[in-house]
Amino acid sequence: RGSTRLLSIHIQNNPTTTKREILTSTEVFVFVGTIWMQEILPLVLSGGDLTRVQTVVNWDRAPWLEETRLAKVVDKLPSPRALVTHFPYSFMPPSFRTSKAKVVYVMRNPKDILVSSYYFHQMAAFLEDPGTFEEFMEKFLDGRIVFGKWTDHVKSWRNAELGDRILFITYEEMVQDLPASIRRISDFLHKNLSEEVIQKIAKHCSFQSMKANTMSNFSLCPKEYMDNDKSHFLRKGIAGDWKNHFNSDHLARFKSVITKELEGENFSLPWSLD
Repeated sequence: RGSTRLLSIHIQNNPTTTKREILTSTEVFVFVGTIWMQEILPLVLSGGDLTRVQTVVNWDRAPWLEETRLAKVVDKLPSPRALVTHFPYSFMPPSFRTSKAKVVYVMRNPKDILVSSYYFHQMAAFLEDPGTFEEFMEKFLDGRIVFGKWTDHVKSWRNAELGDRILFITYEEMVQDLPASIRRISDFLHKNLSEEVIQKIAKHCSFQSMKANTMSNFSLCPKEYMDNDKSHFLRKGIAGDWKNHFNSDHLARFKSVITKELEGENFSLPWSLD
């Protein structure tokens, strides 16, 4: 999900992005792979060494660019370092655009993003109350939540001219076949990981394993920031939960807005909006 502390954004204070860094930019909205990538990337980069993911909280092992805590931990990260963000491409500092940093961009069905974000807004004290599901859907479609419209975010990164520096992968791919997805990420980062290591990483990065890992499940986050009594931070970890929340009117409204927002784009979505 999203940041534990959504503080003011100061792009100019971000450290220079260099070839040492692997940036995981996910969808703009909460729970679109950042937490999963905070687990996967350190393991891929370390060749499957579990030490850091078992001893360092995820927000310190792969910090968010948009958090002020970044400045306190970024220089302590092992090289190459992994960073995560919910920034659209336009928010990235100039140093990133001219660097050799790689990007793993995790996409997810926007209907599932809406549902997950709705529950996260219920438990996150630093976000406004979402209201009813219908009310929150309108906020989502209008971009009246943190970081704006989902369509603008996707367009910003799909149209970024980064060449072979960016890998697009979907949340659904990861749910369906996590070892294969880890292999794609490993190959993208030029890591020659054995099948044994791939399977080890996949086992540790399963939803059940992460939910039991106090370094990854945000149980150490004070209740004043996130109230797990209202909704669990790691809630389901599945694809298609939107089917349990959308009625026919929701679906028609959602499809109409998203389709119009993406008119004329030179890319297609990997999911049906029906």
